[in-house]
Amino acid sequence: MAKPILLSVDDDSDVLRAIERDLRSHYGAEYRVIGSDSPQGALDLLKQLKVRNDSVALLLADQRMPQMDGVEFLQQAMEIFPTAKRALLTAYADTNAAISAINHASINYFFLKPWDPPTELLYPQLDDLLDDWQASFRPTFQGIRLLGTRWSPRSYEFRDFLARNHVPYQWIDVEASANDPETRRLMDALGPEAANLPVVLFPDGTKLLEGIPADVAQKVGLRTRAQTSFYDLAIVGGGPAGLAAAVYGASEGLHTVMIEREAPGGQAGMSSRIENYLGFPTGLSGGDLARRAVVQARRFGVEILAPQEVVGVRTEGPYRIIKLADGNEISSHALMIATGVQWRRLDVPGIDRLQGAGIYYGGGATEALSCKGEIVYVVGGANSAGQAAMNFARYAERVIILVRGESLSSTMSQYLIDQIKETPNIQLWTHAGVVEAHGETHLEEISVLCSDTDKIERVPASAMFIFIGALPRTDWLAGMVERDERGFLLTGPDLIRDGQRPKGWALDRDPFLLETNVPGIFAVGDVRHGSIKRVASGVGEGSVAVQFIHQYLSKV
Repeated sequence: MAKPILLSVDDDSDVLRAIERDLRSHYGAEYRVIGSDSPQGALDLLKQLKVRNDSVALLLADQRMPQMDGVEFLQQAMEIFPTAKRALLTAYADTNAAISAINHASINYFFLKPWDPPTELLYPQLDDLLDDWQASFRPTFQGIRLLGTRWSPRSYEFRDFLARNHVPYQWIDVEASANDPETRRLMDALGPEAANLPVVLFPDGTKLLEGIPADVAQKVGLRTRAQTSFYDLAIVGGGPAGLAAAVYGASEGLHTVMIEREAPGGQAGMSSRIENYLGFPTGLSGGDLARRAVVQARRFGVEILAPQEVVGVRTEGPYRIIKLADGNEISSHALMIATGVQWRRLDVPGIDRLQGAGIYYGGGATEALSCKGEIVYVVGGANSAGQAAMNFARYAERVIILVRGESLSSTMSQYLIDQIKETPNIQLWTHAGVVEAHGETHLEEISVLCSDTDKIERVPASAMFIFIGALPRTDWLAGMVERDERGFLLTGPDLIRDGQRPKGWALDRDPFLLETNVPGIFAVGDVRHGSIKRVASGVGEGSVAVQFIHQYLSKV
């Protein structure tokens, strides 16, 4: 944690050096001492410290300074750091002014120059002031702060990125906290820059005003470029299947790199609670599972590139070469596709316009607290929808699940169905579908079609989370890797037709169970045709595939 600051201001350089020397010699172990020879420069510095979220314990200013005297400086500085203790350095002739400042300008103390010896004329009084300050001091958050508004899609994009990548941050909704004095002081310190939200503030005082999450990734040290150009195994996708393959591959000696487009964990990483994963009887969140897996993978030496996107692939002899969105290429002997699936879009009026402003695809873990006391709609009937509904029910006044079918029994695990039935503020609307979303700057209402009565009801809604099935993103593999009609990758026995191996297959063996029509390119998890859409099955496929990769590499 950064040390609190003692700031001294004096236009006389000799006096300034002397007071800084004495402050450092006595308080340097607990405080950071900063000096300024200009009151206006000191005010600018205080604004920078406010933006950095530093703490200021003491403001010590000389009374006689040109353009701005010490009392005026302290009064202006108090607007920026109101809890800091304030003291004047005065000559004997200024004693009356100092006493008046104590009585009328909230100055805490004054010191006569010279203050020699400081052990008698400086430290005892400052000790009392600083002890008093420490008694009410609460350390400030030392990390990234994000200023924005709840209904801003760009603010949501940053929050979702930071949360999913396990980067600690503080969210400041400037509209919800408009009456908070500390928020107002921070906005004043930012000045005109505060008009262009969202703003990302870093602990070193730098700011991101017009940026994207990838800029934050670079700033916080997330790796997006590979250390070398060749690996034994390259894994595209960082969900449970990809993470399992990375752990097993690296632990068995394969030089492994994993490339993830958004954040490790995939869709499973957005799940608020997974209660049927083996070995965790009380359940765990998808974020916890992803975090544990990432730590485990890195311990075995896996190189993780995120956020980074793969946009193409080609083969050159025994090498499988992937092209990244930044133009770089990575070569490997074996390539594993574990890109999972993306939520299918809800194609009705108003959805795209209000996405990120009350309408969200996926778990929306960062939004749960914002939904306190509100009505939340969850669209979909699979496990992910049920887990989200249970999470939102902890905060929302009411959670309404909309499904097109007549029940949840064919799409959701029984343990979740039972929990939903036992949760009084969750309602299930069957035979229901959203046909339109309404709102100007954010979601306000939705139109719901009841298919068994053919009636449309327009109901108030502050937030809607969509889980209506998923499709793979495999266009970048088109023309090379065989896919089914929906884009899922074909592997193993699914490639054998009428007893014939895939077209162009030159090896004297059938494709391995999880191998595609291109030798050395494997597919695991939800992206694979016929896969079971469960976290445990993805982990199983990722780990099993490594054994086939070893067999493939032994013949390369």
